[in-house]
Amino acid sequence: MNYYNDKTIVYLNGEFVKANEAKMDLYSQSLHYGYSVFEGIRSYKTTQGATKIFKAKEHYDRLEQSALAVNMPYHWTTAQLIEATYETLKRNDLQNAYIRPVVFAPANMSFVKNNESFIVIEVWEMQPFLGEKLLRIMTSSFERPNPKAFKIHAKATGHYVNSLMASHEAKARGFDEALLLDMNGYVAEGPGANVFYEKEGKLFTPSPGNILPGITRSTVLEICEELNIPVEVKLFTVDELKTADAVFYCGTAAEVIGWESLDDTIFPKPWKETVSRTIQEAYKNKVVEKQFKSTLEIA
Repeated sequence: MNYYNDKTIVYLNGEFVKANEAKMDLYSQSLHYGYSVFEGIRSYKTTQGATKIFKAKEHYDRLEQSALAVNMPYHWTTAQLIEATYETLKRNDLQNAYIRPVVFAPANMSFVKNNESFIVIEVWEMQPFLGEKLLRIMTSSFERPNPKAFKIHAKATGHYVNSLMASHEAKARGFDEALLLDMNGYVAEGPGANVFYEKEGKLFTPSPGNILPGITRSTVLEICEELNIPVEVKLFTVDELKTADAVFYCGTAAEVIGWESLDDTIFPKPWKETVSRTIQEAYKNKVVEKQFKSTLEIA
């Protein structure tokens, strides 16, 4: 996939520069130690034709919270970065885009705290990260990191080595993606997405603590409230998950995408007949500011 070309513009430390001319220090703590934080955001062309960054404030507020959680200096305002992002989209002539802001560290080969940080905002076109077909999922041999070892709520780049390893393992074994458990054996999340399962018209999703409480996850919970779909936040095991009628992943990059199976256990309810599919359609409408009227009948 080509993320940029010789015309692509990025926002780098207060300036708009060509992507192929942007530079970072090869002695940065970010390169050597995975010490940086980031966000995954999407913009959409709305039904009115305008460009709208979905939940921009929530994402940039979380970027700041992530930086502060891992002791990175942070000196930008959410409003400033939202404005810079809209300008970056405009300069790249993009409306439907994936947006990746990264706060990264200066040259520092020691473990001494930095006095400054840098920021880049990159944008590119990207289809749903996990595709649009129902997924074959494998329970990973890798666990989510111990929350006592990391600030697990921070979207830090170093955490995603765990995600890469789990995803690589699943794909090497012929699956589409992985599912990670926590250190206590409960279902946590995917390498880059939160999980919901459906049983008899009700949705369930893992409790916070060992997961990244995603912004798309919060949006799904909002949709459930709007459509009067019952939902419960709790701990549950893989064995319980395998009894579900349907399951889906959700995240900014993946959006909402259903599962076909887990460890080759196929979920029995046709996707088109599920509450989960209703959530998927409602989400697609919400991000482009289109009204959605559900025909779903909740028992």
